[in-house]
Amino acid sequence: MELKQLKRLGEYQWEIPMDKDMRVPAFIFASRELVSEMDEKVREQLSNVASLPGIVKAAIAMPDAHWGYGFPIGGVAAFDPDEGGIISVGGVGYDISCGVRNLLTGLTKDEILPFLEPLIDRLFQVVPSGVGSEGKIRLAPAELDDVLTGGAQWAVELGYGFPEDLDYVEEKGRLPGADPSCVSDVAKHRQYRQIGTLGSGNHYLEIQYVEEIFHRPSAEAFGLKEGDVVVAIHCGSRALGHQIGTDYLQVLGKACKKYQIPIRERELVCAPIRSPEGERYYKAMACGVNCALANRQVITHLTRQVFHEIFPNTSLKILYDVSHNTCKIEKHKANGGVKRLYVHRKGATRAFGPGRAEIPEAFRGVGQPVLIGGTMGTCSYILAGQETGEALAWGSACHGAGRSMSRRAALKRWKGRKVVAELARRGILIRAASYRGAAEEAPEAYKDVTRVVDSTHRAGLARIVAIMRPMACIKG
Repeated sequence: MELKQLKRLGEYQWEIPMDKDMRVPAFIFASRELVSEMDEKVREQLSNVASLPGIVKAAIAMPDAHWGYGFPIGGVAAFDPDEGGIISVGGVGYDISCGVRNLLTGLTKDEILPFLEPLIDRLFQVVPSGVGSEGKIRLAPAELDDVLTGGAQWAVELGYGFPEDLDYVEEKGRLPGADPSCVSDVAKHRQYRQIGTLGSGNHYLEIQYVEEIFHRPSAEAFGLKEGDVVVAIHCGSRALGHQIGTDYLQVLGKACKKYQIPIRERELVCAPIRSPEGERYYKAMACGVNCALANRQVITHLTRQVFHEIFPNTSLKILYDVSHNTCKIEKHKANGGVKRLYVHRKGATRAFGPGRAEIPEAFRGVGQPVLIGGTMGTCSYILAGQETGEALAWGSACHGAGRSMSRRAALKRWKGRKVVAELARRGILIRAASYRGAAEEAPEAYKDVTRVVDSTHRAGLARIVAIMRPMACIKG
């Protein structure tokens, strides 16, 4: 991105000056180096988002921002329903509620290393992964409707977990407002055998250890110590979420014309929040969120079973579960008061600061855990939300490393078998559903997650708490 087109507001904040169509400015939170490495499409897409009706304060991009469908991935925008605000498929994405759940194992790196290979092999057998992967749970249409309204709560009620799990899941494991009648039969049919599966792409189940603690008060609140082993689960709503996005692109495309909403590109089709079309999309999207939360809850159950086989006295506890492709109704300070806004986060994570009632009581003194996935060959981070981040970006932070190379380009450059072998030489065990998927997810195809997280920390969006290193990883 050409820096001369931007105005520098601070060391880690940049502004895209308003043009005649933009209703608000656009901000990018990143270092000079990360901004200069972003493609021009990020600037263009962010400017387009800033021109949408009812947008409040600014269109925002996180340090890991890159080109996406409609909104840039790493894009954040809040809309006021009282001011004609809109809701957009492009602001949520296709993988609705793709997110990360971290589990505390109570084990140390030294304790787990002698059993690492049989552990990851057994997890690979038990947790289905890959394109079109299916699990053992078979759901009738009425049962799937219960998933779409109940989320992780549905899973716990059926024995896939414990009631206390829900205290450490965003939205207590269930987003209100879901209506399965707003989800097509096609979407439901694609999902009925996919609960409890990772899927493909950048989804993973990873065994990590805490290498270093950076903020001990937060780490103590989160239950983290150096050398601890943590399991990270990264997946979403699978085929159902993708189909909801596909279906509602058409619905909102027609609504855009019906309500004569000015958009600067076709990918930003949207509807007024307070319109039949907008309300139906929100209800369908909420079903997608609940599907993802149920999915991660069932995978947690399967992971616990495997750990119990190998470590009988081990009990895995949820640290936190947070999504990064959502539209949430949240209360924020805006326009001289506290407003209920529809906050779109696409490839961005909610990162509420201390004191917010929405986060678990145990974390209210330090802020919400923010779970940042890296690559299977580098590292991941745990951060804590900050009050400054709420003022700057609606309580939002980055979600991961962010791709620096397309999947097609990665396939041309790397062979999956060699990627897996090289990581094994470095002591990282990889189990992949396909070598093609391993090549697409080569660590070098992503930005440097450490630089992304450093910018997030220095910009005041969230505080670095701990860094984790991978030991073994299952890739879709």
